[in-house]
Amino acid sequence: MNFYIITLFPEMFDSYLGESILARAIKEKKIKVTFVNPRKFVSGKYKKVWPDGNISQQIDERPYGGGPGMVMMAEPVIKAVESVIKKVVSSKKKVVRKTKIINFSPSGKKFDTTYAKKLVRPGGYTDIILISGRYEGIDARVDKILKTEKISIGDYVLTGGELPAMIMIDCIARQVKGVLGNFDSREEERISSSETYTRPEIIEYKGKKYKVPKVLLSGNHKDIENWKQNKK
Repeated sequence: MNFYIITLFPEMFDSYLGESILARAIKEKKIKVTFVNPRKFVSGKYKKVWPDGNISQQIDERPYGGGPGMVMMAEPVIKAVESVIKKVVSSKKKVVRKTKIINFSPSGKKFDTTYAKKLVRPGGYTDIILISGRYEGIDARVDKILKTEKISIGDYVLTGGELPAMIMIDCIARQVKGVLGNFDSREEERISSSETYTRPEIIEYKGKKYKVPKVLLSGNHKDIENWKQNKK
């Protein structure tokens, strides 16, 4: 599975992708994460070269109709996505792989594990482009031109799309065979509950003892499974 992240702040992903299961998955080439900064595609009057040689690349503008904040311009984002699509197609020569383009929006379709599974099922997508917006959002023409799918990770507003992108990568990557040591260890594929316990059997805190439920110590698998079902 190949993930392409359109973001102004690729360094935000360093820590999360550099640790634990995802880091191993990347190292073992089970998944690949590539970053594309839309600032590189800023042109015209929005790209300025100063006398000292420094280059400024403005990617946001005031919204038409008024309103607070700034809006990311469509052209740099579109060009960034097009550069990815061109790379995806050329990498397989005449074989065009399925590519999903996702733009994060509070009004979008709710993301869940079922959606993640659909993306990686046989015959599904092998290349996913995640557009991480900033400021007050992205010019709506990006969705119309690129035919993106709007996705929401919850009923709240964040300062950018980087965290939603990390969440999606984490959840989707778990569905890719080989990413987890034991594919059946995915929580959604086994009977799990909101309550889990481990050693020691009894913990004493401020004079009170907290014990592991007896059913988990019984060895009766049927009773344990029923208990877990009731605790979901």
